[in-house]
Parts: sequence; structure tokens; C-alpha cells
Amino acid sequence: MAPYSSEDCKAMLKAAIRDPNPVVFLENEILYGKAFEVSDEVLDKNYVAEIGKSKIEKEGTDVSIISFGYGVGISLEAAEILQEQHGINCEVVNLRTLRPLDTDSIIKSVKKTNHLVTVETGWPQCGIGAEIITTVMESDAFDYLDAPCNRVTGADLPMPYAKNMEDEANIKASDIITSVLKMKNL
Repeated sequence: MAPYSSEDCKAMLKAAIRDPNPVVFLENEILYGKAFEVSDEVLDKNYVAEIGKSKIEKEGTDVSIISFGYGVGISLEAAEILQEQHGINCEVVNLRTLRPLDTDSIIKSVKKTNHLVTVETGWPQCGIGAEIITTVMESDAFDYLDAPCNRVTGADLPMPYAKNMEDEANIKASDIITSVLKMKNL
């Protein structure tokens, strides 16, 4: 499991504790100081997320941006800029659970938008983005694609310690925007 928001953390941790199987809960420390709005529904003591189910953070029609953890926030930022400056309506899917992967939601989103960009903070080799793209390519969603899928990942190098170099190695909204514009031939 890889939570993004306060809702994810509460609902997914409760699900992990209640699950009889071992669960790995991957938190990104960059999100520790970030504040999130939380609805009354989420504050209810019985609110629990279903393991293996993603959440659509933003409905869209033009491009599916699929991410998890910290990458969801960057994806939402990029989607907002793409909407305001280019009129591109992105659907942002928060995977929440990496295994099992919610392949049904991924395929449904790609069939709806006909474009796919995956976003992750890790290295490109052996990443979740590669798995998502393979899932789409091996499903009937492949026939719906209007352009090749794109991956946005962190730089393929050990994470630098210097803050300015670390910022360059991490994903940015501009990386996603460039990827989407390239895909849409804009």
C-alpha cells in the first residue's frame, strides 16, 4: 500500500491492520508535513479503504495520469495547470495499493481517455509504471490508445544529498506537463 493523503493513511492503515495477511505500508516522508482536507465521511470510525481498489482523485476525459503516493500530488498539480493553460482535462488515478494492482480501474480509465501517462518517484527500471503500461498493452485497452504510453519517473541515479540536486532528481509537475503535451502533439 502506498498512501497519498490523510484519507488514504487513515483508511488504508485500518484496512492493513484488519487484514490477516502481511501488508507493507509505504509512506513517503515528503508528505509528512502536508495538510489535507478530510471529509466527515473519512472521520467516521468505520471508514476503511478496500485493499486493491484505487481512487479517482480527479475525473477527466483527455489523458489518464496514474500514480501513487507522493506522485499523486504532483499529478494533481500538473492536471490543474494542463486544464488552465492548455484545456486538457486529465483524469488522475491514485492507485493506493500496488499489489494487488487495481487493473480494472486502470483499463477503464485508459479506455475512457485513450491516453496514458504513469507517474512515480522511483527509478524507471523495474518500476510500477512499467507494470501499468504492460498491463494496458496486454489487455483490450491497447486498442483504445491513440498514442504511445509515457512514463514520468525520478532520475536514474542515486538520490543526491544536496537540496538543489535532489529537487532536480525528483519528479516535477513540469515533467508531467511536458509528457502530456508531447503525447497530445501540442
